[in-house]
Amino acid sequence: MINTTLHHRAFSALEQNVHLRGRRLSLEAERGRITLRGVVRSYYQKQMAQEAVRHVDGVDEIANELEVCHA
Repeated sequence: MINTTLHHRAFSALEQNVHLRGRRLSLEAERGRITLRGVVRSYYQKQMAQEAVRHVDGVDEIANELEVCHA
């Protein structure tokens, strides 16, 4: 079951993170599991995206499928 409220809260957390501004990231929220997808410029940004959603109420698990592209 897709959880639109969890999706909204997690997406908001990504948008508010200064380290991720300008990144086109997507996520899926289903039964407490967040799946992050997209491309970031560094492993630091990849970790920051994961940390941003880790503290959102209702998140039990995170699948970080973000790709790092230094170009």
